[in-house]
Amino acid sequence: MLIKFEVENWLSFRERICFTMLSTRERQHGERIARLPRYGTVKVLPIAAIYGGNASGKTNFFKAIHFVRELVLKSSRPEVPIGVQPFRLEAEAANKPSSFLIQVLANEVIYEFSFVVTATSVIEEKLVSLGRTADKVLYHRKDGQIKLASSLPDQDFLTFAFNGTQDNQLFLTNSVQQKGRQFQPVYSWFRNNLRLIAPDSRFAAFDLFIEKGSFINENVNKLLPALDTGIDRLGGEEIPFANLAIPDELRDDIRKETPDGGVIKLRIEPQNDCYLVRRNGNDFKARKLVTFHNMNDGGEEKFDMVNESDGSQRVIDLLPAFLAVSDRAAQKVFIIDELDRSLHTLLTRQLLEAYLAECGADSRAQVLFTTHDLLLMDQSLLRRDEMWLVERDRQGASSLIPLSDFNSDIRYDKDIRKSYLQGRMGGMPKIHPMLSFQAVDKD
Repeated sequence: MLIKFEVENWLSFRERICFTMLSTRERQHGERIARLPRYGTVKVLPIAAIYGGNASGKTNFFKAIHFVRELVLKSSRPEVPIGVQPFRLEAEAANKPSSFLIQVLANEVIYEFSFVVTATSVIEEKLVSLGRTADKVLYHRKDGQIKLASSLPDQDFLTFAFNGTQDNQLFLTNSVQQKGRQFQPVYSWFRNNLRLIAPDSRFAAFDLFIEKGSFINENVNKLLPALDTGIDRLGGEEIPFANLAIPDELRDDIRKETPDGGVIKLRIEPQNDCYLVRRNGNDFKARKLVTFHNMNDGGEEKFDMVNESDGSQRVIDLLPAFLAVSDRAAQKVFIIDELDRSLHTLLTRQLLEAYLAECGADSRAQVLFTTHDLLLMDQSLLRRDEMWLVERDRQGASSLIPLSDFNSDIRYDKDIRKSYLQGRMGGMPKIHPMLSFQAVDKD
């Protein structure tokens, strides 16, 4: 689970902002809040919605978490700069480092991982194991030195791993990639539990769509007809490997690099065609992801993905995520930028309601999303501490505010959309009156 995230001097976030999934004392929808017995009264929310005007900073929040995940999971070559993006509308900030802090629940332990970086180096890095009464600093890297907790096993290996850590590389990453196990739970959380879905992402699990009998294939095919997409089912169409519309060089590379019995995934733009290529000896077979619609006179008709609406494609992209988090044993955290893109508001709400109905005290899954859909800003669906506002000031800097900060002004039974649209809580686009849409006379 994601517990907390902080970021400073990143894109539009000039000052430090703090986002938390810890619940407040609000009682509404209390039955779905996760309890952490190891931490006493700590309770964690299963969902968060982030609102704000266009260019307010919602996507920058998404990008900040994506940056942290990529830096943790991918080892940097010595000559490659870190892809940090400081606040650029102030000269002083543009020359300062960016800082990040994230708290995660991994194996029922809360870890706090933080680091400060520039384009060329990791200035500071710290990993802390949080306890009910006391915290333990597992390691603290600063000024080219590292201090390790005395309780950590195999100190000689950790010292060796640190000495081999590049200036532009996280010690956490290098130690795990050098086969160290001390910090594996944190690394594994980023690799296996955290998933990010961008507005233009498509069919990350399309191989499971094609494989008949897979959990994803069977369940998506049950849900698609119920969601009024017009699609009866997803499936695969056999395509001769020689007929794939790919460059000959790529075809040759696939033949050379795919091991016997191996399977690779191909996605071809702009048609959005998705293929599975399987090798059996010298034989290569390709299957293409397609949809099937029921015909009025019986039978079914096959469609390519390019023939499906953007909304249907978005549903297909999101369903695996909602299936994954709706499993009672799930521990996935999905962060979705522009959840409502190309979706009708009733369909979006139905997805959220179905997920929330499965949440309880033992849940460890979460869904965070950015949205403009005001019909979801409804206290019968979301608690006040599950809704956040991003606002950009006149200097171009973004701030992040939870609606729970307005609890004294917003009753639990009030329609908060009216207050939001009246600008009483912020997070609204600042649109200046336009004089005219009349075209300028070219003469």
